[in-house]
Order: sequence, then structure tokens, then C-alpha cells
Amino acid sequence: MTHGHCLVVPKQHVVDIWDLDDAAAGQVMSAAARVAHIQRERLSPAGLNLLNNNGRLADQSQFHFHMHMIPRYGDDQLLHPWERSFGNRAEISYIAQVLRGERELGSDTIR
Repeated sequence: MTHGHCLVVPKQHVVDIWDLDDAAAGQVMSAAARVAHIQRERLSPAGLNLLNNNGRLADQSQFHFHMHMIPRYGDDQLLHPWERSFGNRAEISYIAQVLRGERELGSDTIR
């Protein structure tokens, strides 16, 4: 994707983030932070994307959890797979209530 793109992969096999226990998740993020510091120190990127896909519909193609560490340089042509837009405040509030366990997800919710 860009110069210095690499992966952080747990040694123990896990399919996706839902299969990752707290200890392994902590180890992955700790390793990602160490790699990010090395990338910044040695490659001097302008930014960094962390990317992880979970499930076939989210474009996961390798069914072993891994996190992409993608240095960004400002002149690369790497695009986001989504358009930036502002959400509807009422929908955001509704989903926040569902995530907090304050209400159930209804069939009237836009997905």
C-alpha cells in the first residue's frame, strides 16, 4: 500500500476481533504502538492508518486476525473505502443508547 506498510499479527490463531481475548488484544495494541514509533522514527511518515477488517462483508480475506500499519506520506494515492459525511444526530443518539444497553435495536433503525 505504501512504503513501510506492515502487519501486526498475534502468534496464537484467532479468526477476528470477536475471537480475540483481552490479553491478546492488549498485546496486539502494545505491539502496534511499538511498530508505530519505529515507523515514525525511521520512515518519518506524515501520518499512519491502522486498518483491520472483520468478517467477509467487511472485506476480511485472511481469516487470521491482523492489523495493517500503513504509513502515510501525503503524496500517496491510497484512498479510504468510504465517503466522509456527518451523521444524523437522532440516529447517533439512538445507536448510542443501544450500545449502552439502554434500549433494544428496533426494526425501524437504518443500517
